[in-house]
Amino acid sequence: MDTFLTCASGVRIPRLLYGTAWKKSETAQLVTMALQEGFRGIDTACQPRHYDEAAVGAGIAAALGAPLQRAGLYLQSKFTPLSGQDPARIPYDPGAPISAQVAQSFAASLRNLRTDYLDALLLHSPLASLRDTLHAWRAMEALVESGGVRQLGISNCYELEELQELCRSVRIRPAVLQNRFYAQTGYDVALRAYCTREGIVYQSFWTLSANPHLLAHPLMQSLARRHRCETPQILFRYLMHSGVVPLTGTRSRRHMREDLRALQLELSEDERREIELLIGG
Repeated sequence: MDTFLTCASGVRIPRLLYGTAWKKSETAQLVTMALQEGFRGIDTACQPRHYDEAAVGAGIAAALGAPLQRAGLYLQSKFTPLSGQDPARIPYDPGAPISAQVAQSFAASLRNLRTDYLDALLLHSPLASLRDTLHAWRAMEALVESGGVRQLGISNCYELEELQELCRSVRIRPAVLQNRFYAQTGYDVALRAYCTREGIVYQSFWTLSANPHLLAHPLMQSLARRHRCETPQILFRYLMHSGVVPLTGTRSRRHMREDLRALQLELSEDERREIELLIGG
């Protein structure tokens, strides 16, 4: 399997992304390590509460150079609405209109990441009303039209009707949906099916942290023994087979290498069907 897939927008995205949330003082070092080990996709956000985006930029800068150039890196950030920000560290004017907040957040992301464009900009979550969500989205569309962003997406959107309404109401449809992947939402079976039909790439976060019961399941352990790997690699590979792009946020160099080796695994149709019975869809 190719290590990249191509979104409906034409943007190539790695099949496994490195997530940078909650890394604090380790952020730069871990981003550099991930890129040195072979990750080519970085997920972050302009949200100081959970991300040190400037340190992500420092980590990328330390890793760039032959053979890795900016053009070979998929870089994805997010506009986080006020409800998701630390009131003491908001990276834009909280009193400004939503469109200005988006523009200021985007400008901060470019400075933080030391780049002149983003491969993807995600709305970190829907806003309190569809009207406000669409205001933010229209401001994000303007960034695509000006050449600063290559594609758009949304995160933490767990209602199928909400995603469908967004798709019906905008000029530039979301190319990415990034959600927490866990049992509480039924593993987003209906949302993932809709994404498949509509050409939207589903990205999963909390893929390992929220699913210790899956990793400990006898089936997953048996498959790991059969393929001579670890259970996280089996889960990641199953999701990749299903068109999902998982995020991993490991701090371990060994685990980074193991996670990337999932790209080399091949699960049979029967094995994939067995796993499907555990998580659906």
